[in-house]
Amino acid sequence: MSNEMLALSLTAVSIGFLHTLFGPDHYLPFIMISKAKKWSLLKTSFITFICGIGHILSSVVLGIAGLLLGVAVNKLVSIESLRGEIAAWLLISFGLLYFVWGIKQAAKNKSHTHEHVHVNDAVHEHNHSHISGHVHIHDNDTTNITPWVLFLIFVFGPCEPLIPLVMYPAAKGNSVGVIAVTLIFGLITITTMLSIVVISYLGMSFIPFRRIEKYTHALAGAAIFLCGIAIQFMGL
Repeated sequence: MSNEMLALSLTAVSIGFLHTLFGPDHYLPFIMISKAKKWSLLKTSFITFICGIGHILSSVVLGIAGLLLGVAVNKLVSIESLRGEIAAWLLISFGLLYFVWGIKQAAKNKSHTHEHVHVNDAVHEHNHSHISGHVHIHDNDTTNITPWVLFLIFVFGPCEPLIPLVMYPAAKGNSVGVIAVTLIFGLITITTMLSIVVISYLGMSFIPFRRIEKYTHALAGAAIFLCGIAIQFMGL
């Protein structure tokens, strides 16, 4: 490996890691939704991985199309920027809708008291909520589209640094360099996503959520909404 290729590979590693670490949209939606929906670690990791693949491949396809058509780098970067805005607004919209749905679910899950009279005239009361015992059944019936929504958002979400990294070796006719940089950047990005999600998933298992459990959907929606706001208006 030449010194130039080594430097480019190290750049791909560092940028891929930092780009993911400082982009909460890469992991926060998976962490919050997995907690709200009680996804297993395996399911959470699988959905994170698939969304990461879609996230990388969409920029790779755009970059390859740009190379084949001879599109200038600045035009491709502009397209990526537009895709980033679309992804941010999708996050904002999804987060807001999910928050509203979560509030409605929490309201339905409000506990109340029933009084029972037995044959011996004994009276007793008990508290319960109508959906707490079978919330998972309804949750699966109504929100199976959530992973697909996340995947769509991540396909729209660009890897802004990837195209300039790929275009540099491509401009010199180094096809091996293009493949190497793409694979390295993609591997680091997805590995960082999975690492943060898995560590957060395991860490949250030690946090008692029982008192606010019925609000976890609303909290997930609020977190995703704020994540989209931060990306769109704060440039994260």
